[in-house]
Amino acid sequence: MIHRPQPNEYPAFAENYVASVPGTDVLELLAETKDVTYNLFSPMSDEKAMYAYAEGKWTLKQVLGHMIDTERTFAYRALCFSRNNIELPGFDQDVYVDNTDFNSRTIQSLADEYKVTRESTLYLYQSFSDEQLLRSGKASGNYVTVRGLVYMTAGHEQYHLKLIKERYL
Repeated sequence: MIHRPQPNEYPAFAENYVASVPGTDVLELLAETKDVTYNLFSPMSDEKAMYAYAEGKWTLKQVLGHMIDTERTFAYRALCFSRNNIELPGFDQDVYVDNTDFNSRTIQSLADEYKVTRESTLYLYQSFSDEQLLRSGKASGNYVTVRGLVYMTAGHEQYHLKLIKERYL
């Protein structure tokens, strides 16, 4: 079990992510939401997945692509910090989304990529020792521990699932 990080283990902007993770086992939550998220997107039509709730907002395909990019980024940071790499560059979500074409892909392709990304993330996060979970580094100029990143991964997904239900569906 990975214990909840202390507020000094993640950047202030991530407070909402960490707070949105219920008191349950974060690895269990990541495993459960893998199926929830996959089952939300997988049966969706490509037409529906092109929906954006307002002008200038991301389509559902772009949201899922962003979720994949962010998970990979958080997992990479956790890997580096667990191995004592201490500083990594920033991650600008808009630059990432603007420089790929998630909308040209099928929603099924994105859903499948999400699922295997999560499975890989779970293997990585389950492999960390208690000592590695407390290791830290800087990313985007912010101090964060490995366990902070694990909770940020889960919370980021919770944030987007809530947003999807409120604004897209």
